[in-house]
Amino acid sequence: MIPDSMSLQIFFKFLKKISVESRVRERRPPSTLHEELFRRQFRRLPSALEEELCRQFSLAELRAATNNFANDSIIGTGGHSLGSGYKGIIDGGTLVAVKRCSRCSISSLDGIEYFRTEMKLICQLRHQNLVSLLGFCYENGERMLVYEYMTNRALCDHLHAGADPLPWKRRLEICIGASRGLHYLHTGAKYLIIHHDIRSSNIRLDNKWTAKLADFGFSKIGSPSMSKPKPKVLTKMESLPSRNNGYMAPEYQMRGELTEKCDVFSLGVVLFEVLCGRLVKEFVNSKENVVFWISKCIKAGSIHDIIDPYLKGKLAPACLIEFVEIALSCVHPKASERPSIGEVEVKLELALELQEKADLVMKVVNPQGGYTYEEVPFRLSVSDYYEIWNNEYLSSPDNVSNGDCVSA
Repeated sequence: MIPDSMSLQIFFKFLKKISVESRVRERRPPSTLHEELFRRQFRRLPSALEEELCRQFSLAELRAATNNFANDSIIGTGGHSLGSGYKGIIDGGTLVAVKRCSRCSISSLDGIEYFRTEMKLICQLRHQNLVSLLGFCYENGERMLVYEYMTNRALCDHLHAGADPLPWKRRLEICIGASRGLHYLHTGAKYLIIHHDIRSSNIRLDNKWTAKLADFGFSKIGSPSMSKPKPKVLTKMESLPSRNNGYMAPEYQMRGELTEKCDVFSLGVVLFEVLCGRLVKEFVNSKENVVFWISKCIKAGSIHDIIDPYLKGKLAPACLIEFVEIALSCVHPKASERPSIGEVEVKLELALELQEKADLVMKVVNPQGGYTYEEVPFRLSVSDYYEIWNNEYLSSPDNVSNGDCVSA
């Protein structure tokens, strides 16, 4: 069939239109293209937003809430939040935390994806151990998320040197709360959700010291069938992370394999932070590997040397052994050998029960108080575990640890 002149004219007009649009896109700055991409994705966000499970704030409302984003309202900057956090007051007295994406992140694809993922996930998730998203703002190039305010900040704020130390039972309760939040993400929601950024700075504490997981911008969503009966690789990242942040599971760092067991590993690192009163970044900065360092101390029978000095004499021996065994199982170098998060939750509850029972006995024996627990020597069998780390994981120069087992 030979096209007539009219058909040819229409065809050439169509080609011209495509050419013009292509040149316009080429001239358009990346930030404009990213903004257009975000607007399209924003329109496709789940209906939960339309059902007002998540409130849309105006820019004027959030300016008023934070005193025009005053410096004295800042409660956090930088990090994975891709911006700054502000303390605010809405509705005549309700305290909130406002996460304001930086101008740099607003114009980046990473920033757009972070904002979209955070809003898409949290607006649909409701659990007592997850930070609640109250609303959002997308106006005049600003992107902000509004959360319930966490009065007692993040867990990491109570572990660094100089902070008021937390009692041991409170630390256990915080760890249990974090495990319950993860348990919900892994098995309680409609889809398997891997948090993918568990760290002590992302475990927030409310006015009652309830632990709540935060920062879901890097989370990954799987299918309902992926959590049972055997973990499957949710995704294999095309590029490997350039550096281990201390919480990263070895299979993800070396092969880019991401499963829910990566979250379990990260939580295990947090458990050791809680026990030692020492933040993982102290090891990262000194080129040490926190997990290898601790396993070496356990193998040498010097676990008491690395416990937070504030906790000396306050840990019931049975509780300590249970807690160390839990943490060590979480950071096993082989993902298949790690427990499920449900198993971790149950064992942490057992550790708390052992501590409470021992405390009751000590109060009967010493009704005046002032009792302390003796340091009972014990060794856990970590020889095979230690060798796996030594042979498979620490072959990378960036992960070598020459540190001795010394007190934190």
